[in-house]
Amino acid sequence: MSPVDLPPSEDGRRSSVAFGRSVVADALRAADPALADAASREADWRKGYLPHFRALTSHADAVAAPGLASVHARMEVPAFDSAGDLATEVVTGTGTPERELTLPYRGDLLGGDRLRRQLDAWVAAGAIEPSCASRVLAVADNPDWLDLSDKRLVLLGAGAEMGPLPALLAWGGKVIGIDLPRPELWERVTAVAEKSAGRLTALRADLLTQLPEVAAWLARLEGPLVLGNYVYAPGVTHLKLSVAVDALGEHLRGLRDDVALAGLATPTDVFQVPPEAVEESRERWRRRSRRSRAGALITGGRMLRPNYPDGAPPVNDSLVAQQGPNYALAKRIQRWRAAVARREGVTVSYNVAPPTWTRSVTSNRLLAAAYSAAHLFDVEVFEPATANRLMAALLVHDLRNPRPPAPAAWQDEAAGAAHGGLWRVAYQPRTCLPLAAAVGLVKR
Repeated sequence: MSPVDLPPSEDGRRSSVAFGRSVVADALRAADPALADAASREADWRKGYLPHFRALTSHADAVAAPGLASVHARMEVPAFDSAGDLATEVVTGTGTPERELTLPYRGDLLGGDRLRRQLDAWVAAGAIEPSCASRVLAVADNPDWLDLSDKRLVLLGAGAEMGPLPALLAWGGKVIGIDLPRPELWERVTAVAEKSAGRLTALRADLLTQLPEVAAWLARLEGPLVLGNYVYAPGVTHLKLSVAVDALGEHLRGLRDDVALAGLATPTDVFQVPPEAVEESRERWRRRSRRSRAGALITGGRMLRPNYPDGAPPVNDSLVAQQGPNYALAKRIQRWRAAVARREGVTVSYNVAPPTWTRSVTSNRLLAAAYSAAHLFDVEVFEPATANRLMAALLVHDLRNPRPPAPAAWQDEAAGAAHGGLWRVAYQPRTCLPLAAAVGLVKR
């Protein structure tokens, strides 16, 4: 079976640079031909992609559908015509379902009033949006929502640190976990399932080479499906996986009308943000310390720039150049699908997750150093156990409270965001996090 792969060029090479540049240009052409031409002419895409992704955000409502159309017109995806099957393993937990929403945080387990106080503290610090706190509190006030046994929760990337698998199983959910056939991964996932109150059906499969088989297996499942995208891989593989998951979701939605979509937006992206976030950031800029003012002067204005300069649009640019254009496009494809699906009446849970100490972060020396000192600039980096339980609570809220799309795509993306403070800090993240990295490297 042919795998999911980039299209070949005339000389036979498969270039993620050519693919990404073409997709972004195709998406922008629907909004502004001049912006599209600028993207298509970008000579150094690996370093010069940042402004073009900012342009995508500024025209979010116009670019999603043409962007997705370009992705699927260009990427090679095998036909969904396989009759093959996949071996599965069912693990039934022996625990008692949790019927109170709790959140692990800094060695403690928060519930009830203590959870409310922590949510209030995060809002006051600017780490999460008020809408995020209100949604989590709604789940806490309705603990019966945690019982998702009426749905089939499909987790693509079941072993992901940011995925909701531990929480969903703890609440007694019926989870279909799909991930690569790696023994150490499944040993860890199975151990979680055995101690939980839920039931895990494990599929060891590679979405890049076994996509039709996975699709055929999922198509036969009974009950409403929640297709959750938590896949991650380094480099171009992440881009291919994002396309594979999107193709899978569209195939299943073409076969049945009971498919909801779920996933997580990365905080290191570009977002249009609420006016109150802009105003808080500007107020923090006005109250910045003398040391910060001096630091900006010493660097010739290159560092510690305002997050939202006066007269600039309310757009937060937290892209991390080192993560690269493949990562940025992989996550943008997911955002595009969430926006389009909402307008088609599909139940969608796609919320901005906080900066988190995942393995992919700690393996990147510079990013790990920046995160270790990010608190100096009012950015909170979450532990995985806190982040994935917080995002799982938002998933529960979205599944129990499906809502029509907002008038503009950015409003849906901003609702419920847990960005760790990146939207409300005084400084543009790419002009303060390098200083945090310098401090972190010295400390480490």
